[in-house]
Amino acid sequence: MTTLQQILPGVAVTPRHTGLRRANRALRPARTVPGALVALTLTAGLGATSAEVVAGLLGKPLGWVPVNELVELAGRSTWPDTGVAALVAAGAGAVMLLLAAVPGRSRMVPVETSDPLIVIGITRAGLRRTLRAAAQQVAGVDKARVRLRRRTIEVAVTTGDESSGQMLRQVGNAVGDRLAGVGTLGTGEVVVRLRRRPV
Repeated sequence: MTTLQQILPGVAVTPRHTGLRRANRALRPARTVPGALVALTLTAGLGATSAEVVAGLLGKPLGWVPVNELVELAGRSTWPDTGVAALVAAGAGAVMLLLAAVPGRSRMVPVETSDPLIVIGITRAGLRRTLRAAAQQVAGVDKARVRLRRRTIEVAVTTGDESSGQMLRQVGNAVGDRLAGVGTLGTGEVVVRLRRRPV
């Protein structure tokens, strides 16, 4: 029994929700590209500055960084003159911290597994393709388009004039059966929209 269940006996944490939470955490994309770019930029800039300062102290400046000009500019500038540059630097730092702290949007949809130690995901594009194929197998459907929303799966089907509400239910059932077969977690409700084929 978890601590939450001990505090609130009526609240049950289902394995499905726990698996969804664990899978979302595991499939969350890392911020490797922004982190690598920031690290490379800082390494190059600070490395060049350090090399220039050391070479200047030894009496043989490299000329990579205009250290003397920067020192003169700092001596002439006052705090009000550098306010805008300081705000820009602080804003850039805040954006970098936000990029590092806020998780990115996962490109994978978690799939249910029987082993709690295994996390599997299907790409969003792959899920859209398989659901579109399931919708297009229904008789009378000419074309289907699938959109994965946050809480719903929107299926827009293009049909002829002979289409009916029964066919929409069949599309909904076919897409729902395919979702159940794949075993996706947290995909939400299936919404089917009808579009008539232009005559």
